[in-house]
Amino acid sequence: MQITEVKTIGILGAGRVGTAIARRAIAAGYAVKIATSKAPAEIALLLEIMVPGAMAASAQEVIAESDIMILALPLSKYRELQPELLASKIVIDAMNYWAPTDGTIAEFETETSSSEVVQNFLSQSRLVRSFNHMGYHEIDEEARPKGDSERRALAIAGNDMGARQSVAQFIDRIGFDPVDAGPLASSRLFTTGTPVFGASLTRDDMVELFALKQAV
Repeated sequence: MQITEVKTIGILGAGRVGTAIARRAIAAGYAVKIATSKAPAEIALLLEIMVPGAMAASAQEVIAESDIMILALPLSKYRELQPELLASKIVIDAMNYWAPTDGTIAEFETETSSSEVVQNFLSQSRLVRSFNHMGYHEIDEEARPKGDSERRALAIAGNDMGARQSVAQFIDRIGFDPVDAGPLASSRLFTTGTPVFGASLTRDDMVELFALKQAV
């Protein structure tokens, strides 16, 4: 089991979710690098306003220089990623499938979670699903110190235990209680339409909900 010391967070996508996570990461003392489909110079001013302290870079630079990569892209664009660049990397899938906005995509219209589809594409990456069930404004506003009775839980799932532990440490440091749901298939427990999705839950609440769902 390989646990990575995390110092730099890389984010692909500068939308609401990506920038919210970036602000939390910077507040927690991480270096943050962000890339979009635009040249770094084209997003530098936007980042200076929205995420002070984050560095604009190319996707290749962000991937090469980051310990954890976060995919905060529209899910429909995941096939534009270059799997070979993300090989062996810890990759957090923060994307969701939502047909009303994404359009109907046949490969996501199955019982397999969208993250399992993405993992099949990024077959050499250490993929972990997280941040998907919490709104961007909640990521920004609801972080709490460790031990706070109202601290919200964030679920994680992935097939690589070391990657899950590294992501759990990151989540804890930015102000949320990580709840390890286990292998990536368990991400179905907190995908769109589940009781966990969008709910304000403590660690104990989430663990109980997962136990009830797995018992059915």
